[in-house]
Amino acid sequence: MGSVRWGVLATGGIAASFTADLLEMADAQVIAVGSRRPESAERFAERFGIPRAYGGWKELAADDDIDVIYVATPHSAHRAAAGLCLEAGRAVLCEKPFTLDVRQAEELVDLARARGRFLMEAMWTYCDPVVRRMTELVHDGAIGEVRAVHADFGLPGPFDPDHRLRDPALGGGALLDLGVYPVSFAQLLLGEPDEVRAVGQLSPEGVDVNTGLALGWDSGAVALLSCSITADTPMTAAVTGTAGRIEFPRGFFHPERFVLHRPGRDPEEITAVDGLRAYQREAAEVMRCLRAGETESPLVPLDGTLAVMRTLDAARERLGVRYPADRGGRGA
Repeated sequence: MGSVRWGVLATGGIAASFTADLLEMADAQVIAVGSRRPESAERFAERFGIPRAYGGWKELAADDDIDVIYVATPHSAHRAAAGLCLEAGRAVLCEKPFTLDVRQAEELVDLARARGRFLMEAMWTYCDPVVRRMTELVHDGAIGEVRAVHADFGLPGPFDPDHRLRDPALGGGALLDLGVYPVSFAQLLLGEPDEVRAVGQLSPEGVDVNTGLALGWDSGAVALLSCSITADTPMTAAVTGTAGRIEFPRGFFHPERFVLHRPGRDPEEITAVDGLRAYQREAAEVMRCLRAGETESPLVPLDGTLAVMRTLDAARERLGVRYPADRGGRGA
């Protein structure tokens, strides 16, 4: 496979940012965009010089010239959009959170595996070279046995009642939109927790706006995590072990560096440079997998995505957040 041919499903801000980064990669082409509204697809195509604009998801998915489709709809539509693309035979990179719940996530994973199609959650943190270096050090015992993970992600708001972050029909709330990052970070190091506790404040619409999570493992390890759409939190992370700790500055989910602290040694600032931006890293991993004939990424494994969704489901249950799709629907 030479240049990988991409389709983009959705035309919002994240789709635009991803497309702009993708167009700067020499081994990638964006050949089509699809939206439910033809005029949106046409404007997006004109903006980025994309040759094909489809006024429907089905038409985009049916384009046999496309190697992989990037799904950037609101997460309430991830199940429907990604499923349509997989059924049409396309590889899929689906934005985070992967779906609204683990039931929908399992349906997508089962579909991809049954069809032998590539599927990956767009968790750029897992593709970041700094995070990968951190996990190497932790697994090599640089800080001993991990005992605690702390991480937070909060935006100051305020968000109007009609904003997507406060809309239950769109999977609104802090947990799925922002909490997926600290949860994914903790589970990258410790795996799926054995216990999940959650407390938080709900909006009048019934979505969580300020949430704290306590995760526990039978090993004795814990993770204290928070997310908010009411407060600008530090957005930092720390991993503490029996023989040291690692601290990430603001922006832990796509970091440029971290500091390794060990007793009796000077702090070590560690960086890792690959010349790519965050969206480009996940795109590069997708293209590497496609060229290698892999249907799952070892960096962002589907079983890990399902484990994160189970944790988010458990937390949402404890918070009392309910979505219309919880009644059995597959999402918009």
